[in-house]
Amino acid sequence: MSDDVLDGVGPRLRALRQERGATLADLSATTGISVSTLSRLESGQRRPTLEQLLPLARAHQVTLDELVDAPETGDPRVQLRPVVRHGRTFLPLTRRPGGPQAFKMVLPAEPDAVPEKQTHEGYEWLYVLSGRIRLLLGDRDLTIGPGEAVEFDTRTPHWVGNPGPQPTEALALFGPQGERMHVR
Repeated sequence: MSDDVLDGVGPRLRALRQERGATLADLSATTGISVSTLSRLESGQRRPTLEQLLPLARAHQVTLDELVDAPETGDPRVQLRPVVRHGRTFLPLTRRPGGPQAFKMVLPAEPDAVPEKQTHEGYEWLYVLSGRIRLLLGDRDLTIGPGEAVEFDTRTPHWVGNPGPQPTEALALFGPQGERMHVR
């Protein structure tokens, strides 16, 4: 990689991290790169190696080409790399960092799940493609079926699960805070 390309990586790393509202400690926990090294990379005091760029690109859900600002290839297709968290599969449908992110979610049947409502900053939108979603939102207990959509402020205590009997597929839009809570 040329020096010009590497000189621009630090500011892009900082911008990606800040757009997601992550701290250096959060990124360190995700990538295994020390906080001090991440700080030096972002400030341009240290040049990144390929061994550092690969986990950083994964953590920020961008391609290596995007991270180093390589010329576009012209292929607009989003490469789906599933993320599995707590038994749920999230397939990213957008690849631009910052702002709302779209995901296809596959939730396994959890008929015996013990709901634990959570709150966090942000806003969520869900559209059920197949199966059912149980949404506990404040004092409400709702079952959302295929073709139905919900949207809500995530500062309201909520829990989302699949009452079964089959897996549920849904589309979800998460802001940066919701993405961090559910996907990272």
